Amino acid sequence: MLSLSSDSSPSRSPSPSPSTSSDDRYRAPSPMANVPSSFASSVSPPGLSTFHADLATSPITGGFESQMHMSHPSFTSQLRTQSVGSKYLRRQSSSVDEDAVHDTLSPTHVSPAQLYSTESGRLFHAGKICIVLVGLPARGKTHLAVSLTRYLRWLGVKTHAFHLGDYRRGHIAPGTEVPDDYFLVNASPSTVILRQRVMAACKADVYRFFEEDRGQVAIYDAVNPTSAGRRVLVKELNQRGIQTLFIESICDRPEIIEANVRSVKISSPDYIGWDEKEAIRHYLKRISDKIPHYETLDEPEFSYIKLYNAGERILLNNSRVGYLPNRIVFYLMNLHIKAGCVYFARAGKSTEPRPRYKSDPHLSDEGRTYARILTDTLLEHRRSEHSARGADGDNSPERELIVWTSTRRRTVETAAEFEKRGFSCRQRPQLSQMHPGSCDGLSQQELEKQFPGEVELHKKDPYRHRFPRAESYHDLAVRLEPVILEMERIPNDILIVAHVSVLRVLYGYLMACSTFDIPELDFESNEIVEIIPSAYNNKVKRIKIYGVEESETL
Repeated sequence: MLSLSSDSSPSRSPSPSPSTSSDDRYRAPSPMANVPSSFASSVSPPGLSTFHADLATSPITGGFESQMHMSHPSFTSQLRTQSVGSKYLRRQSSSVDEDAVHDTLSPTHVSPAQLYSTESGRLFHAGKICIVLVGLPARGKTHLAVSLTRYLRWLGVKTHAFHLGDYRRGHIAPGTEVPDDYFLVNASPSTVILRQRVMAACKADVYRFFEEDRGQVAIYDAVNPTSAGRRVLVKELNQRGIQTLFIESICDRPEIIEANVRSVKISSPDYIGWDEKEAIRHYLKRISDKIPHYETLDEPEFSYIKLYNAGERILLNNSRVGYLPNRIVFYLMNLHIKAGCVYFARAGKSTEPRPRYKSDPHLSDEGRTYARILTDTLLEHRRSEHSARGADGDNSPERELIVWTSTRRRTVETAAEFEKRGFSCRQRPQLSQMHPGSCDGLSQQELEKQFPGEVELHKKDPYRHRFPRAESYHDLAVRLEPVILEMERIPNDILIVAHVSVLRVLYGYLMACSTFDIPELDFESNEIVEIIPSAYNNKVKRIKIYGVEESETL
């Protein structure tokens, strides 16, 4: 048994095994794997625009938005709803402003940071794994399930979270209440039958995920309170050739439990239309009913992870040697229940109308004005949001704001106003924009003349294609993993001032966007994009920056 305590510094990622097997032969991900064939044959990408360091739309960072949206006004939503079926009780997201972490993935799905694919659809020679969550209600299990799903999918591991509560709600007829004894151990025979049906439906989808959709990691989100029940589940999974990894969330700090009850369970579908105080009272009773019958994990033959107080300490038992289980532990060491928001903002305008990447120019007077307006707008918004939370009974102090920029002068100088007002600003080299390589400073005509073949390849796959000596969005996604892990680790608000290519990739992670969506994401110069975290799914809010023209290219 191994006990680990998390500290303030992010962990180093383990390296994948270089070995191969006959079942998992390496092959490059298909560039059009996420695109339905009807779209691949009928949609021709629009023309390119001039590339330089200030432009958001360019041959390297995208450059296709204007004509694509004019020709296909519902292109993104149409693509998402056609690319996968509607299964597992979750409706498909209809736009990039909806978190797609619960969407069902197609068998040929390729993820943003996926390094390779296999014929079996499974990576890292890890086989099929069912992560079984254990813990009393309001201990952060749903947050844990969704966060793990988001991270593993980003890496390319076919993952889906199965929330038993969703299946319970699906088995209760509209207008019908859950039986009063549903959450009691000694329930009536009719209630026991109902619970068995709910569990059977959930497990049937888990097995369908592995067998029909070539899934690799299923996350079973339920209380799983008794040792006897867990042993039955392990036996059933073993018979199907599925490995089991238990993760128990233990919490003995009242403030964390109270925060979970308020921020997670009151927004749950179970309590739509309820008075908040009555909902809290009812949910706390559900917790107290389970406590006398709850048995913590102590089966020595099981592989399990115990997570104490949302990441204060981690205990491992019978941990298997393997890249994927170790990667999960590595992620859990950086994971905390995040209450703070993430803000995205563009950098101000530079002194050069067409600057080269190597020139790294300073902000212009117009850019410095933008920086002041940006600072005032965000600080006023945060004050307003804090007042609103106080009116709702949340008396916690205003969250700290941390500002991240790249090492490029424009981003550093845009954030300088925050530093003048006492906020912590940190330069992160990983946040630098995609390197343009040999295309630096070239106009559209020059690019098409010098690299006609590369331009055609880029039109086919703007996410993974690299121009000579340049980076692709995929390269950027791999480079940004340390930033993503630190975003998960920091509980406070974060403002990221960066080039639009960087903002697109980070937004793609937080909102589970596809590789087809990421190059086309819009970040207007006159707005701040706010990502609001929650246990079930993240939400997006756009904050208008008044005094800055929408048509400006920053």
